[in-house]
Amino acid sequence: MITSTVLPMSMLRLSNAASALFQKALMFAGILFVLSLAGLQSGNQTLLGGLKAILPLSEEVSVDDEDFAVSDEPASEALNARMLGAMDYVSRRYHVSSDALQPIFATAQATGRQLKLDPLLIIAVIGIESRFNPFSESVVGAKGLMQVMPQFHQDKLPEDADQAAFLNPVINVQVGAKVLKESIRRNGGLESGLQQFGGASSDPGRRYAVKVLAERQRIEQAVQHLRATGGTQASAASQAKTG
Repeated sequence: MITSTVLPMSMLRLSNAASALFQKALMFAGILFVLSLAGLQSGNQTLLGGLKAILPLSEEVSVDDEDFAVSDEPASEALNARMLGAMDYVSRRYHVSSDALQPIFATAQATGRQLKLDPLLIIAVIGIESRFNPFSESVVGAKGLMQVMPQFHQDKLPEDADQAAFLNPVINVQVGAKVLKESIRRNGGLESGLQQFGGASSDPGRRYAVKVLAERQRIEQAVQHLRATGGTQASAASQAKTG
């Protein structure tokens, strides 16, 4: 007597999905193998670089990136000493009040930690891109503090959010930082990632990256100077509010 076993539909769907994923993995492995051989035979490694650029980001994104969720809720955590010193410097350099900067810096601090991205790099990009004007808009339609292009990053917004959300400082920093992290990973390094983020990948002089990194260095030096001279106005104001 022959017995047959009928699998539940849920198990069949799971089995089909696993099979599809396995087939995709084999396909990518085969492509990598063929291109690796071609690269070795021709002495040209740019084939592999080109493949890396077109592979889906899901192969590169870390667990932290996958868990990262954009929200319009400002970070409630207190700024650390480094960020307080940076906020003091930025407030004076860009003539923006510390009260207006506080949610921006708190978001940069929290987002930088989640994405494993230096929060002062995020702050430097904001300085170069918008000079901390949350309503800034470029001639090509880039919006907000980090000049995010809405047509390319609508999928990164919270559910039910419209394009006006790109002008929300908290959301703009979260989305912009994620775009920056993806650009760095896709391009294999900080400077190349900054160039792509700034829309200047073809510039051999990497002037955009130079500007951003110089700004980050200025902020870092200002923080060190303020520490050496006995604290910051921002930390004093923060202590006065909580005292």
